[in-house]
Amino acid sequence: MPTPIIVSWSGGKDCLMTLGRLRADPAWHVVGLLTTVTANHDRIAMHGVRRSVLAAQGAALGLPVIEAVLTWPSHNDAYEEAFSTALAAARGCWTDLAHIAFGDLFLADVRAYRDAQLARIGGWTGVYPLWGEDTASLGRHFVTAGHRAALCCVDTTQLDAGFCGRDYDGALLDALPQGVDPCGENGEFHTLSFGGPLFAHDMRLARGESLLRDGRFQYTDFLLDD
Repeated sequence: MPTPIIVSWSGGKDCLMTLGRLRADPAWHVVGLLTTVTANHDRIAMHGVRRSVLAAQGAALGLPVIEAVLTWPSHNDAYEEAFSTALAAARGCWTDLAHIAFGDLFLADVRAYRDAQLARIGGWTGVYPLWGEDTASLGRHFVTAGHRAALCCVDTTQLDAGFCGRDYDGALLDALPQGVDPCGENGEFHTLSFGGPLFAHDMRLARGESLLRDGRFQYTDFLLDD
């Protein structure tokens, strides 16, 4: 029998590729997605994606979404408490669940933090299906495989704000300046996945306004286009 696993879900391309790897591996059975959201903004933390869009992602992917709910601004202790509560809720749905997958690529300090956090909670193991892979190849594969995503947040200290809102495609990869990771692993940008082979149907999204927050992060809003 395959082992149940939940995916840490930001809504972006790396967690989508993680989901794809797990679904292609008969050793695993993905049962749901776990996402950190800010209650007072109704958005995915960091990525700024609307909660309604998150719910539509889960529906199109055929997976329930478990939310770790925070208020913003917040501190790390509150995040860890919310994350632990969400894991407990997930285990309440699937009693034999003991694994959570992350889309991390090469940041060893981030992986070490996640593993330490899971160890403190107890009874959980982190899985990293994309770990150590070449990010240029991953980015190109994402595009050629037919996955669809757009940049929803750009750190303007690392990448020009004009990239925000653009589709994550071959033209964008060609245009990224030297030194910017093709998958944005250093926090240069974040993405919103909305279509491709893992979705039952491509999501219809309308681009909203773009704005700068905290004097640094450029966000583009995406709304469901019904």
